[in-house]
Amino acid sequence: MRSTWLAIAALAFLRIVVGLHFFLEGFHHLRDPQWSSAGFRRAAVGPWGDWFRRDLPQTGDWTGTLGAADGRSAADATAAWKESVVAGWKRLEAARARLLPTDRQAGMTAAREAAVAELDGYLEGIEPDLADYRLEVARLAAMEKAPGAREIPFARERLAKKKRELGGKATGWMNEVEALGKKLEATWDAALPAADVAKVAAAREPSRLWQADRFVSWSLLTIGACLIVGFLVKFNAMGGVFFLASVIASQPFWVPGAQPTYDQWVEAAALLALAALPVGGWSGLDYYLKAWCPWSGCRAGTSGDARR
Repeated sequence: MRSTWLAIAALAFLRIVVGLHFFLEGFHHLRDPQWSSAGFRRAAVGPWGDWFRRDLPQTGDWTGTLGAADGRSAADATAAWKESVVAGWKRLEAARARLLPTDRQAGMTAAREAAVAELDGYLEGIEPDLADYRLEVARLAAMEKAPGAREIPFARERLAKKKRELGGKATGWMNEVEALGKKLEATWDAALPAADVAKVAAAREPSRLWQADRFVSWSLLTIGACLIVGFLVKFNAMGGVFFLASVIASQPFWVPGAQPTYDQWVEAAALLALAALPVGGWSGLDYYLKAWCPWSGCRAGTSGDARR
């Protein structure tokens, strides 16, 4: 069967358009220092939801304290969370102290103690809300243990809705306390010269979420650029398929409350076509590089094959 020039041109156009989408997504993610996949991971549902959420950053040990259905009173759980938050501030203070001269560490402890006092005031203000939250956590644990909780569709939907509701509350409180931590760091930085501030910032270890986000962003950028110029089309097209499959897996269509993933399905189908058809990379670099490939297998699908 002979491929028409119109079909070949359409495939080349499809490759470039899909590649441009991947490239721009990766480019915008890298340009925006505030971008994070945390929202995407937090919204994941279905059997792989916990896997997507495992690298989400926490302020203190929320899951082991206020978020744990362990029977502790709200006051005890709140005190344990506060202790974990303050312990994190102390570790940060110790790490900064190792980097800075002794004469530039003055006031660090006083600033931390002031932040702890501010944290106490904040926790006191939301004490009734935290008590209600602890009751809801206990109810959720009971719902999960009920017969048919994961088999009956409406029961699964109730569980997913309750998890999203509690997750949103927890995120809001953690963000407020994280802001106190950032304010504390800003207070510490205000007493330092710019060179020391840069030194401290450079020594900070990136989080696993940040590392994963940078890997995904550079992968999208690379896949997109290679598809645009037609380099290693089959390999990069399958890389795009695997990425889209991970997005689709975070929102399985059979799980109640899952967000629609029609766009991802369509784009994955397009990439599969580019990877499977012999003319998927026509007019790109692959078409010309095959002539210089030292292995005879690389020459399969050259210009002669493209006309079939």
